[in-house]
Amino acid sequence: MSIRFDDRVAIVTGAGGGLGRHYALELARRGARVVVNDLGANRSGDGASDAALTVVEEIRAAGGTAITDGGNVADHEQMTAMVARAREAWGGVHILINNAGVLRDKTFAKMTPEDFSFVVQVHLLGSAYATKACWDVFREQNYGRVLMTSSSSGLFGNFGQANYAAAKLGIVGLARTLHLEGAKHDIRVNTIAPTAGTRMTEGLFPDAAFAAFAPEKVAPAALFLVSDDAPSGQIVGAGAGVVQASYITLTPGVALTGEDLSPEGVARHWQAITDRAGEIVPGSGAEQAMLIGKTLSTSEA
Repeated sequence: MSIRFDDRVAIVTGAGGGLGRHYALELARRGARVVVNDLGANRSGDGASDAALTVVEEIRAAGGTAITDGGNVADHEQMTAMVARAREAWGGVHILINNAGVLRDKTFAKMTPEDFSFVVQVHLLGSAYATKACWDVFREQNYGRVLMTSSSSGLFGNFGQANYAAAKLGIVGLARTLHLEGAKHDIRVNTIAPTAGTRMTEGLFPDAAFAAFAPEKVAPAALFLVSDDAPSGQIVGAGAGVVQASYITLTPGVALTGEDLSPEGVARHWQAITDRAGEIVPGSGAEQAMLIGKTLSTSEA
């Protein structure tokens, strides 16, 4: 089976570098016409550059078709204009990869309300605005593929990233709901939690790990999740060539009655309430990368 995107129009936000660049390049290589969206800002969301144009030129040099878009994902009107441009150029939009993001890491004690709201606005509201701009098009054509970007920090928590983690777990809730709402129109919505060495994570990985977690090793999972035969409603971890499935789980629980229906009863039954019978629940975002490392070590043994 060969996965192709001929006659598909794809939008990739934050595609001027890192993961988004590789998504855009590979979509184009497999036949898609690609809108390369990027403000060209640094990882804190400041400044601007022609990063998107550079990626478009790469695509065109390889024989593909692409246009740039400098719209801000946190501005719904600009996202609406981006989709209108894509439809005017190519007649429709079929795929959206919400990849744009920023980092403003600090402990919660030192984080300003402005830094908290800015990160949530870009990641969570930006994903919602870009998807909303595409949603009616997807419904009209009874076809759409949306990939949201979460993070191990959102799924499992990570020190110094309260703003980022809050946004990234919010994205999971958004994706799960849109998966349900879009099903009857063949709109499939998935979430990827990538672990990659990019400008966003530079300085967080040792040099050797940074190379091992190259962004092109995440792209195969991302492209599968926006393909014709993609599943829907999935949360997929990907990094260093390892692809994982992540689940939000719930224990059977304990029915509390009588005197046990009290805070003291919850305390008495806590072990049974939290018994997950062998399930693993990472205590921090770093454990996703650790599990990838373990899987890699096993395969190399």
